[in-house]
Amino acid sequence: MKISLATAWIVIAVGAPVAAHAQNTSLRAGAAKVDVTPSPSELPKTYDGILDHLYSRAIVLESGNARAALITVDAGAAPDAVWKGVSEQVEKDLGIPARNVLLTATHTHSVPGQTGPDYVRRIVESVRMAKERLAPARVGYGAGVSYINVNRNIIDPKTRRWWEGPNYDGPSDKTVAVMKFETPTGEPIAVYYNYAMHAVTVGQLDLVSADAPGTTSKYIEDSFNNKIVALWSSGAAGDQNPIYFQQTFDLRDIRIKDYAKRGIDISNAMPPGGQGLNKKDPEVMKLMDQQKQMIVSMGQFLGEEVLHVMRGMERTDSDVEIHGGVKTVSCPGRTRTNEGRAGFEGTYKDADPVEIKLGLLRIGDITIGAVNAEVFNPIAERLKKESPYARTMMATLTNGMARSGYIPNDAAYGMDTFEVLSSRLKPGCAESAIVNGILDLMAASRGHE
Repeated sequence: MKISLATAWIVIAVGAPVAAHAQNTSLRAGAAKVDVTPSPSELPKTYDGILDHLYSRAIVLESGNARAALITVDAGAAPDAVWKGVSEQVEKDLGIPARNVLLTATHTHSVPGQTGPDYVRRIVESVRMAKERLAPARVGYGAGVSYINVNRNIIDPKTRRWWEGPNYDGPSDKTVAVMKFETPTGEPIAVYYNYAMHAVTVGQLDLVSADAPGTTSKYIEDSFNNKIVALWSSGAAGDQNPIYFQQTFDLRDIRIKDYAKRGIDISNAMPPGGQGLNKKDPEVMKLMDQQKQMIVSMGQFLGEEVLHVMRGMERTDSDVEIHGGVKTVSCPGRTRTNEGRAGFEGTYKDADPVEIKLGLLRIGDITIGAVNAEVFNPIAERLKKESPYARTMMATLTNGMARSGYIPNDAAYGMDTFEVLSSRLKPGCAESAIVNGILDLMAASRGHE
C-alpha cells in the first residue's frame, strides 16, 4: 500500500520485521505485574492522595528464535523518554528486540507524569519477571462486545454548535478483542484485551487511580484468584468516552458557575483535574463518590465480557510464529492561532511536519497494529476492514507519544470539536498514512510466513 505524495510528505522505514524462520515455533509465554504507584511524598501538590494502585503488566512470548513483549502501564501516556529507556533495556538485557515490544499506556487521566530511571526500572522489571516465567503455552483469540463506550462529540441542542456529550448515533466500535494465553493443560497465564474508551471517569478527584482499565484488570485477575495477569490495550478511543459520564458534566457545570462568580468565564475551556472545585461541598462530594462507584461498575461489566469471550474460545494454537515491525510516517503540520475548546472554527498557520510512529506485532494470525497517539475510532475500523488478517486490533498510545495531539479521521475535520481543533495535523493525510503504513508492515510480515 502506498500513500499519495500530495498528502504525505515522506514515509521513513526505521525498522523491519526481521526474524529468522525457525523450525521450532512452539509458543512459550510468561506474565507478571509490578506496582508503579508513586509514593505519597512524590505526588504533586495538585493531588490529594491515592485511590487505587498503578501497575506495569507484561506478557513475554517466545517462539523459536523470536521473542516479544506486550506491556501495559497505568499511565496517561508512554512518553518517548520512557519508551526509549524501556525498549533499550529490554533489548539489551532480555534479548527482546525493540521492534517486537509494544508498550501501551491505559491513558488514565488520574496519574502524575512519571519518567525517571526508577519508573523505567520498574516497567523493565515486570518484563524481566514475565520472561523468567516462560513456559509452554497456547494462544486463543476471540471478540465480544461492550456498550460502556460512546462517541463523545455532539451538536449541542441549545447552541447548535459542536460540544462534548454522549452521541449514541456517532461512530463507536463496541468490539472487545481478546487474546488468551494458557498452559497446554488449560491453566491460565495471561489475557490481553483491547477496547476503545477514554479512562477519564475519576479525573476530577485529584486522586491517583488506574480508572476503569485498572478496575477491569483487577476484576479479571480476581476472578482467576490472581493466577492470571490481565492487560488492557487502548483501542482507538480519541473520540470515545465512557457512556456513563454524567457526574463529570454536572461537576463541570458547578465549576463553570463558581468561576463565573469570580468573573472568570471557563464555559469554553476546561481547567485540569478538579481545579476550582470545592470538594467539601455536599453536592460535589456526592458526585465524586458516584464516580468512584462508576469505575468499579464499568470494570465489572467489561471484565465479565472478557471472561465471556475467554470461555467461548474453541481454538487455541501452540505452533505460532512471532514477527514485529516498525515504521514512521510523516504528515503536514499546523499550529492553531486562536483559542476555544469547541464549537467555533479554528485558525491555523503552517508548522513543521509531524511524525507518527507505527508498529506491528503478529502472533500467528493475530495482528496488533500500533500507533503512538490518540486515534479516532473510524481509523481503526478502516484498518480492520482492510487488513488481510481477520484477527486484527489497533493499540494506540503505544511506543512513545507523537506531537500530533489527536489524530482525527478525514471526515471528522468538518467538525469543530475540541479534538479536531487541537490536532496539530493538517487534514487529508494521517488516516491513510496510518492504515496503509500498518498494512505495509503486515505485507512485509507475511513474507516470513
